Amino acid sequence: MNKIGEYKYMRVKTNISWIDDLLPEGIEKNKSILISGPGGTGKPLVELAFVYAWLKAGGSVVGIPLQYPSFEMLDEVMLKLYHLDVKTYKEQIAYIQFNPMIQNIEVLTRNVISANLVYPTIWNQAIEQAVSMVKKSELGTLVFGSALNLLFFSPKYKNETLENLVRTLKDDKKMTYLFTTSTSVFSEEIQTLEDNVDYLMLTRIEKPKKLYFKVIRANHDVFMNHEVLVPIKEKILDEISRIAKETRQKRVKEIEDVE
Repeated sequence: MNKIGEYKYMRVKTNISWIDDLLPEGIEKNKSILISGPGGTGKPLVELAFVYAWLKAGGSVVGIPLQYPSFEMLDEVMLKLYHLDVKTYKEQIAYIQFNPMIQNIEVLTRNVISANLVYPTIWNQAIEQAVSMVKKSELGTLVFGSALNLLFFSPKYKNETLENLVRTLKDDKKMTYLFTTSTSVFSEEIQTLEDNVDYLMLTRIEKPKKLYFKVIRANHDVFMNHEVLVPIKEKILDEISRIAKETRQKRVKEIEDVE
């Protein structure tokens, strides 16, 4: 596997050194991946490295930026960190814009829909609709999203949401799922998610703003169990953390109020 994103037997290798150091064989398609760790530890920035590799390999992606104000921010980060211009992959990308203030699903553009993902049935329908909007490929579609734990702030739908997510991560092998979740809240629910994914990965921050990444489980694949330092600048970590915190505070109140 010498080319960026080249895959064999339906695997994707990133050719990003700090990831390939831990996952020398890459990741297998149609599996579930969870990047877990305390809040503010750069999980979405690590996640986007896998998204980058997936697009380079010819696969399509559906993004669910739960804790960010818009998908445009993800596009900017992809360009800044991984030098990938998403405009050149427009047929391979769709986004689900999280909107707790609406009741159903609304089509915004050719590749963007808005949906109230607090409702588990809408979550499923929105992913299905977004997947239908992207180019089909042999590699298939990667569904990725940040801050999955936000959905647990709904007192009414929390248990149903957990059951639905477990079914998705454990049993749905039609697509590849890649999510991040914070361990700072809802520790029992997060542990349940961690127990039901194929690939489990962790991040942590060490002062002064050094981001570390580790693979805990890898679907019976070969993996290295040491930590690696993720070469992302402190300025970017601070900027993303600030934006995520601001949006998260707003989102929590909106999610709690969903009936």
